[in-house]
Amino acid sequence: MNDSNSTIPHVPTQLYLISPLDVGGDFPQRLARALEAGAGHVTAFQFRVKGFDGSAGQHEAAALAQPLQEICAAHEVAFIVNDDIALAKRLKADGVHLGQEDGTVAEARDALGMQAQIGVTCHASRHLAMEAGEAGADYVAFGAFFPSTTKDKGNAERPQPEILEWWTQIFELPCVAIGGITPENCVPLIEAGADFLAVSGAVWNGDEAKTVQAFVEVLEGHG
Repeated sequence: MNDSNSTIPHVPTQLYLISPLDVGGDFPQRLARALEAGAGHVTAFQFRVKGFDGSAGQHEAAALAQPLQEICAAHEVAFIVNDDIALAKRLKADGVHLGQEDGTVAEARDALGMQAQIGVTCHASRHLAMEAGEAGADYVAFGAFFPSTTKDKGNAERPQPEILEWWTQIFELPCVAIGGITPENCVPLIEAGADFLAVSGAVWNGDEAKTVQAFVEVLEGHG
């Protein structure tokens, strides 16, 4: 995810881990195990916490992020902050992932600089993805492809793998598939051209190392 000019046919699908909402306790150790299990296959980690508003909340979120950021740096994995441009700037994170209501690509670029990796959630919308690309995003994310325990999509339209195939045939900008992805259901997304599989619940709701290894086996079989 560090090269926004990479073209999809030449880049094997990689893993993009998304944190659970609770990253305290032994989570730093779990993250380290997951990254070790996925060495060479995990490109990015998204720090996704909620409810840390105001200066005190930002301070608490930053304290939680610090050990995770250090673990990612040690494994050469990009550290991406979810939804919060100000927190990403405070942490000097590698980038930020924006929902449709979390600020613009231009605002993120202005705050974080040209080297920051900026991703945008596009749900099942080709139009939103094209808008994000035109605005200068570094990647677009489609989903949720499957029922997800991490993000409640409500009645949102569920994309089909064909949207990934369409995107990769027309655009060079990397695309991320997200939402309920497991080692058992990810093959159609890989075959459709997803650059990254964004995974959360499948990894953290069980044995993180074993699950990441299962993903790696699938990725290596479709490289």
